[in-house]
Amino acid sequence: MKTDLSGERAVTPGEREAHPHLAGRLIPGGHVLALRVYYEDTDFSGIVYHANYLRFMERGRSDYMRLLGVVQGELFAEAAAEAPGFHFVVRSMQLDFLKPAKIDDVLEVVTLSKDVAGASITLSQQVKRGGEVLVSALVRVAFVSQGRAKRIPDALRQATAADARALDGQGEG
Repeated sequence: MKTDLSGERAVTPGEREAHPHLAGRLIPGGHVLALRVYYEDTDFSGIVYHANYLRFMERGRSDYMRLLGVVQGELFAEAAAEAPGFHFVVRSMQLDFLKPAKIDDVLEVVTLSKDVAGASITLSQQVKRGGEVLVSALVRVAFVSQGRAKRIPDALRQATAADARALDGQGEG
């Protein structure tokens, strides 16, 4: 049995793909992830607590990378060789809260690749209910190693740059 560095059993590619529907779906220029609002996501008034939208969007970004074939564990191993002590950081985020979501709502988190620069990726994200935008965000994620910005690893750069070009060719619709 193969184990990872923590001593846990390593997850095989087949196991990672065992429930592909949980990761959402790729769309031209990006990704869509469906999720349901649970009691734990709401505040005392029964609407989604504002900070939970950040969690929803993080899930969308993570599953977007997964479906692009960028396996985060492998990416981290590759990046550690290229840039010791690396990590991703949200460099900036602009949010607009337009309408509330409520318990039992089914939402879609739409993530679109907007721009890939040397050390950062800019993504446009929306949380929607039935096509209606509830929250919109512009998120810039930076790749940092030993306290300094570093060039994004090629696997991630190529995957997201292709989606940004696809989106530029179609426009947002």
